[in-house]
Amino acid sequence: MSRQIILDTETTGLDVSRNHKIIEIGCIELFDRKYTGKKFHQYLNPMREIDQGAISVHGITNEFLKEKPLFQDIKNDLLNFIDGAELIIHNAPFDVGFLEHEYKKSKSKVEISSICKIFDTLVYARKLHPGQKNSLDALCKRYGVDNSSRDFHGALLDARILGDVYLSMTGGQISFDLAKNKSEKKINTTIKKHIKSSLVYKANEEELRKHKEICNKIDEASSGRCIWNISKF
Repeated sequence: MSRQIILDTETTGLDVSRNHKIIEIGCIELFDRKYTGKKFHQYLNPMREIDQGAISVHGITNEFLKEKPLFQDIKNDLLNFIDGAELIIHNAPFDVGFLEHEYKKSKSKVEISSICKIFDTLVYARKLHPGQKNSLDALCKRYGVDNSSRDFHGALLDARILGDVYLSMTGGQISFDLAKNKSEKKINTTIKKHIKSSLVYKANEEELRKHKEICNKIDEASSGRCIWNISKF
């Protein structure tokens, strides 16, 4: 039995080395590849300005976050939720890097990879679809996952969408292979039946004699146009 957590974050900017911070965390639990209904969702006050470019992506403003808790306030709850699970993340180095930066800033030495196994859906998608677009939106289109409500990025919404994409990518391929094998077996069986029913049996001497007599009569009646008369070839 396997416990997995689909995880996504939204941040004040892209570069953790410039002290950008997490402003939203969304986690959704899977158990044996089924949604359990359990989730962890939290907005955070970053105590710094959010880049305008980031706001255009997720729509989250400093005004909205000013009364939200600090990462320090929720760090243990988050750790308890993800501890021991396999994390499913799209572009894992980004989210993991920010999480570990936050734990370090809060004076907690936490290495996410030491407490959780990590599955990077971006790395997996690139292996399945080399040379193609493998953003979350592109994967939604490829696998028929509904993302029509995704006007802005949002950690919890994106986690749910990523969960559907992950299940399609890792389960759909298996189903496809099984279907392919079944199809091949059906084709092979049909071919074998066709070959068996199409065997050619050699005529005996009596059958050949009667065939020749009939062909000679047809040949005579048609002024030599009988195409089945083997004595002419």
